[in-house]
Amino acid sequence: MSFQTDTIHAGVAPDKAYGAIMTPIYQSSTFVFEDIGKHRGFDYTRSGNPTRHALEESIAALEGCSCAVAVTTGMAAIATVMHLFSTGDEIICTDDCYGGTARLLKTIQEHFGIRINFTSLRNPEEIEAKINGNTRAIWIETPSNPLLNLIDIAAVTAISKKHGLLSIVDNTFLSPYNQQPFKLGADIVVHSTTKYLNGHSDVVGGAVLSNTPELDEKLKFLVNTLGTCAQPFDCWLVLRGIKTLVPRMKEHERNARIVAEFLDGHQAVKRVFYPGLESHPQHELAKRQQRGFGGMVSFEVDGGSEKVNRILKGTKLFALAESLGGVESLIEHPATMSHASMGAEHRAEVGITDGVIRLSIGIEDPHDLVADLARALA
Repeated sequence: MSFQTDTIHAGVAPDKAYGAIMTPIYQSSTFVFEDIGKHRGFDYTRSGNPTRHALEESIAALEGCSCAVAVTTGMAAIATVMHLFSTGDEIICTDDCYGGTARLLKTIQEHFGIRINFTSLRNPEEIEAKINGNTRAIWIETPSNPLLNLIDIAAVTAISKKHGLLSIVDNTFLSPYNQQPFKLGADIVVHSTTKYLNGHSDVVGGAVLSNTPELDEKLKFLVNTLGTCAQPFDCWLVLRGIKTLVPRMKEHERNARIVAEFLDGHQAVKRVFYPGLESHPQHELAKRQQRGFGGMVSFEVDGGSEKVNRILKGTKLFALAESLGGVESLIEHPATMSHASMGAEHRAEVGITDGVIRLSIGIEDPHDLVADLARALA
């Protein structure tokens, strides 16, 4: 079936008990055994739950893979994957990644001795130079948060396969609608389902996906063992959100293009980060490996903290808040919000200056969004 049809029907069928067209919320911690060692597919919600199973089947169908495990948050997805590695292993990671990812990986390095090499994955030669006998994986975030740098997934996964490494892709910023990393050679994909998959800013969740029997079993085992599994009601909310993923993503992108073009022509804006602009250095790569350009736009201004704060507090429609991917538009300051935990030195190295502002473009009327930003920038 088509992707859009899968968003409505994949993993979902009328409930067998009463024919409910919407997946029921199986808000139960445990399930009754029919006999010793015999149950109807579920025994304890940490190990499996019908509502969670429906969400996992849905996301796996959208990403085109064999397995998905739904977890409590996007950070829980990353933490779960990290349990595939041992002390002494090394991981190469996108250098300008999400601040929470950098914080977790640095913590794991400090406490568990898994070395993290933050590297610009846009240069294949630089990747090759960082690979050694202890390297086990390459962590890819594309587009990156918040600078929207792109990584050629097929090129990096080819390097991974050449050296027998795992390739892991954070696909949160684009969702499966705009990018499908498994088709480009990825071994594992992670999502914060809080963002575009849910799309309504009313739940936090995550997912880890794989496409081989060995990884499928390992990830299922880890989620059950660690207890990072998502709860039934949260899964139901994400399932509901997925049903409108396609029309939402189209509106997010339409609005993002209009906002990016406005910012690109504004005298107060130093530069705009949006792969949908032809001026973006990786515009052609975006067209090649993505279905669309997404709904995230960042821009940089000069003038110090006073000017930045005036812009952040000057919007009416754009709410000053972290997170992204909801139907409402958000504005945030990476240096003091989403990427504060990355540390000033790391931010400076990758170009996340104090003048960078990140926008999550919602599905409001785009002309209202432009007018709101114009007032704040004036």
